[in-house]
Amino acid sequence: QVQFVESGGDLVQAGGSLRLSCAASGSTSTINVIGWYRQAPGKLRELVAGFGLDGVISYADFVQGRFTISRDNAKNMVYLQMNSLKPEDTAVYYCNLHDAWTKRDYWGQGTQVTVSS
Repeated sequence: QVQFVESGGDLVQAGGSLRLSCAASGSTSTINVIGWYRQAPGKLRELVAGFGLDGVISYADFVQGRFTISRDNAKNMVYLQMNSLKPEDTAVYYCNLHDAWTKRDYWGQGTQVTVSS
């Protein structure tokens, strides 16, 4: 079983920065991927950034070089540094672990990011 607790979401003005954190506990198989997703009201949940099976990082097109995903395995933490935030970045941000062996997804409860004009 895996549990995630996201934090760091806040109200910020356009152009500002936030650093989201995800604290993980529990365990799964070693064949997994981890990343950040977001969901705005009335929209589908979408991938923001993630680590692949070999640690290769991918970003959504809308990131446009503004965000950086990182992790600290020793502390069981995953981070998302977000710079140059835009109002359209407003959403609930979730960390996710996908167990590629069992094909199960584990989600945190999310942290709210609100970017004002």
